[in-house]
Amino acid sequence: MNTLLKHFNTTYNTAPFSKIKTEDYKPAIITLIKDTKKEIDAIANTTDTPTFKNTIEALEYSGQQLNRATSIFFNLNSAETNDEIQKIAQELSPILSEFGNDITLNEALFKRVKTVYDGKDSLTLTTEQHTLLDKKYKSFSRNGANLNEADKLKLRDIDKKLAQLKLQFGENVLAETNKYQMVITNENDLSGLPEGAKEAAKQLAESKDIDGWLITLDYPSYIPFMTYADNRDLREELAKASGSKAFKGDALDNQQNVLDIAKLRYQRAQLLGYKTHAHFVLEERMAETPEKVEAFLNELLEKAKPAAEKEFKNLQEFAKELDGISRLEKWDSAYYSEKLKQKLFDLDDEQLKPYFKLENVIDGVFTIAKKLFGLEFEHITTIDKYHDEVLTYKVTDQKGELVSIFYADFFPRPGKRNGAWMTSYKSQYIENSVNERPHISNVCNFTKPTKSKPSLLTFNEVTTLFHEFGHALHGMLANTTYPSLSGTNVYWDFVELPSQILENWCYEKEALELFATHYETGEVIPMELISKIKDSSTFHEGMQTLRQLSFGLLDMSWHGTNPSAITDVKTHEIEAFKNTELYPDVKQNCMSTAFSHIFQGGYSSGYYSYKWAEVLDADAFNYFKQNGIFNIEIATKFKDNVLSQGGTENPMVLYKRFRGQEPQPEALLKRAGLLPK
Repeated sequence: MNTLLKHFNTTYNTAPFSKIKTEDYKPAIITLIKDTKKEIDAIANTTDTPTFKNTIEALEYSGQQLNRATSIFFNLNSAETNDEIQKIAQELSPILSEFGNDITLNEALFKRVKTVYDGKDSLTLTTEQHTLLDKKYKSFSRNGANLNEADKLKLRDIDKKLAQLKLQFGENVLAETNKYQMVITNENDLSGLPEGAKEAAKQLAESKDIDGWLITLDYPSYIPFMTYADNRDLREELAKASGSKAFKGDALDNQQNVLDIAKLRYQRAQLLGYKTHAHFVLEERMAETPEKVEAFLNELLEKAKPAAEKEFKNLQEFAKELDGISRLEKWDSAYYSEKLKQKLFDLDDEQLKPYFKLENVIDGVFTIAKKLFGLEFEHITTIDKYHDEVLTYKVTDQKGELVSIFYADFFPRPGKRNGAWMTSYKSQYIENSVNERPHISNVCNFTKPTKSKPSLLTFNEVTTLFHEFGHALHGMLANTTYPSLSGTNVYWDFVELPSQILENWCYEKEALELFATHYETGEVIPMELISKIKDSSTFHEGMQTLRQLSFGLLDMSWHGTNPSAITDVKTHEIEAFKNTELYPDVKQNCMSTAFSHIFQGGYSSGYYSYKWAEVLDADAFNYFKQNGIFNIEIATKFKDNVLSQGGTENPMVLYKRFRGQEPQPEALLKRAGLLPK
């Protein structure tokens, strides 16, 4: 019997990873699609008068086993993939896309949904039910239900192509990341690199039977080399290797994929009656329109650019004075920024890392979650996991009742894509008076332990862990009736608030003293270092802001206009970057071909949301700061009005209920040092 086809008879109903064989996925998912089609047909073809319960709720709760099977499969395709899984993903994606179209283009089903929707004013519904009804109706109307038959066929074709192209894009980026190796045989070429990074490079080489030291494009290898290695030629080689991912005109090249994805998205939007893909996407966002997004990005650009240009000029002068560098290049950025930071603040990551042993940081974020939200985290080994490195936790509330199961997967490996993300293996929802609790996962790529040292995190890795854990809390504390409105199922420009607000605790003495202890001596991080962390927190903030804005503007350039006339990805990118570029362009490099957020993930027309959410998080944390960073009353308001509510109401309504006012952008500009404090 295929394990994926039946109820998971496991503790806490967790995924039985060890019992699932790779060859189980495709037949199981195809069978579950057929089963779900029967459920859908039963809803669509009943002769009963359409009601909220027999149509909207029935649709909401359909296909649960299919949802679980696909979430397991596609999560593994990101965190623990192989050639076989990738092949199955390529085969399944168009089938699932077609199935999605079968639902949204089902005329009998849409007719029933529309009947309930048209009569909504006469129904007695809760706020959450109103939201669900609106969302269900739009899931049809925004996906072609009102199209004629010929256009419905066009839409199906576009969606099938997009599903395959996005997968291919991601596979190419992962293959490029895994393919590159810089083997160093002369130890002098490692000059400047911290001992821990050298040891990790040695260990990595040994694991592959290579003599010498191995540097790869995985962040824990790439970032230290770019930050500390004195050998400028090797930094250049590594930067060009990273920047040219899927931009080499070979079998792994993504240029045509980028052009095809952008053009198909535009054609899809046009077919549905929208001006551009961005107009389609932003209709369901806090920002509402591309015009508002561009105004927001350009307003921040106006504030940040003078600061960024001043910072860049200072960095150029510093590099020239230090090493006679006449022209600062992209591969000099992290290296000289780190040197200047050390000079200005007498602070570098190597001083901080001994205080950020991974296990201590995990305990710290758990302690902060306990102080704020009353959560307890118990490490358990009785549930199945998909890789030995994954840690598993049972999360309970103050009454000892189950809140969530939490998976944590921290280290890079060949089958895992770069970056850090939060995902879910099981949604939270309430059905038949049972509150089904969620199974949440954080996946990261942090510095691995070596033979002589545990995993010691850079401060950037610490903030990344807190960021992803903020998303995890949004998933864990979900408390809504319907799965599609639960947890992180919110407007995309609201989803980063819980993650970004939690990063703020990393800079606070009261929080750092809970977990930042020296891994050898147990000494609490000295006040002097905490002061330096705070003082340096706005270092090069202008340049960092400009960088983020450039990504947002690039995203909008692909999706906020008609891309049909674009024939050259690099030329288009140069034009999009022209108002934010500080460093000389590198002709071999291209960002779009590896910009997975917007071409593979869900951030198309949404990259601006990181900055948008910063406005929210700065304003929200300001509220904590005024009343105490562990103020229970405010933490409870945040949990009750933001973390637990998912997408049940308009996010601005939820935010104002928590904060008592709309967010004020001044808090962000002040925190970033772009306004007088």
